[in-house]
Amino acid sequence: MRNPYEPIRVLSDDQVEHIHASSLQLLSSTGVRVLHDGARTILSRAGCLVDGVIVRFDPLLIEETMRAVPSSFTLRARNPARNLVIGGRNVVFTSVGGPAFASDLGRGRRPGSAAEQVEYVRLVQALDIIHQEGGGPFEAMDLPPGTRHLDLYLTLIRELDKTWQGIALGRERAADCIDMLAIALGTDRDGLLASPAALTIVNTNTPLTLDIQMAEGLLEFAAAGQAVCITPFTLAGAMAPATLAGALVVQNAEVLAVATLVQLVRAGAPMLYGSFTSNVDMRSGSPAFGTPEYTKAAQASGQLARRYGMPFRSSNTTASNTVDAQAAYESQMSLWGAVMGGANLVNHAAGWLEGGLTASYEKLIVDAEMLQMMAEYLQPIEIDDATIGLEAIDEVGPGGHFFGSPHTLERYETAFYQPLVSDWRNFETWSEGGAEDTRRRAHRIWQELLETSVSPPLDPAIDAALAEFVAHRKEQSAGTA
Repeated sequence: MRNPYEPIRVLSDDQVEHIHASSLQLLSSTGVRVLHDGARTILSRAGCLVDGVIVRFDPLLIEETMRAVPSSFTLRARNPARNLVIGGRNVVFTSVGGPAFASDLGRGRRPGSAAEQVEYVRLVQALDIIHQEGGGPFEAMDLPPGTRHLDLYLTLIRELDKTWQGIALGRERAADCIDMLAIALGTDRDGLLASPAALTIVNTNTPLTLDIQMAEGLLEFAAAGQAVCITPFTLAGAMAPATLAGALVVQNAEVLAVATLVQLVRAGAPMLYGSFTSNVDMRSGSPAFGTPEYTKAAQASGQLARRYGMPFRSSNTTASNTVDAQAAYESQMSLWGAVMGGANLVNHAAGWLEGGLTASYEKLIVDAEMLQMMAEYLQPIEIDDATIGLEAIDEVGPGGHFFGSPHTLERYETAFYQPLVSDWRNFETWSEGGAEDTRRRAHRIWQELLETSVSPPLDPAIDAALAEFVAHRKEQSAGTA
């Protein structure tokens, strides 16, 4: 999709530059804790001051390395028709990724399983409005933690012909993602270097810390020329100052520090500026999402990303524990902040619930319908003689109606937003059907989608090679356990 509208600017140019200058000052004076030895070595060789695990950055180094960041890049999908261009005016919606739990109306909230992962991924494939899978809908708790990523990647390749996100949590998970994608696409690491297919999310530990496992994943993806989305989890009032200004400076400093490391590993490596700045509920200390502060932070972050010429990532979030009105209005606030903030990648765009603890089947459907409405909003208004239809207006005349006019009949299928399932019923029919509310309706829709879903074709030789790779890596893991 393409966003035809200018992004909302909540900051003046002077304010953006103030945040930039404050970020550089923070990185040169306070510095960042970099817990990975190899990452500190790379930064030290580039001229950073290293004192134990604290790394202080020369502002000139940051300015120089950031010039190499590409303003856009293409991600290769198994189905070339589903390749994605990240950057510019393009907007990509992803499904939820990474929760601990799964939830649906029939089975309740529970730890996820490998079989349920397959279900959820098949739904993601069936929903065209979701352009990318978000890195595993939830953890498969019935599989060993050290190798469950291999089963996940195999599921993603078998059940999707879209792009999907890899896991940056440690070198092995990152390396396995790249190697399995190479097999799936019939290429090797050199081929992926020339035509990237993988994207991963790298989270800093706010305030001002890059941990060992995230650094390992970052180094592996960057060295292979795959896309890295740097996303601090900046909660104003908890891990960052209580003001949005202070929180944005901490977020921006962390993005610049990690972006510098990525570009030192491989100049020109594809990257995104990720924003996840929100506030906490000061009565409980829990994260709050879909708030006015979250929306403004997303829009301000979009301005910062464009200041550095980086593609921008935001998210669709809610703190609600169930698929209710709160879940909808917080998600809608998040979506407006993301899309009108100029986001190129809207992460967790469908399925996120309970502050990210849960992937909900029903929320996946409700979000998909909101995304379709957003996609319709992003269609430009066409104004020409044909769309105005003066002849049709003249023919109907004062006091008439347009239901049966040729102007309407020629356009009725495309003129207006169509819901995922057209289900207009009067009160009597609705009551006789059990007074189906939003959750029950979404429950019915995902079950119908799952029943009719079809796995995209995969070359049997490639499938066998992937299965052999997974079996081999599991044997290696068992041998080193």
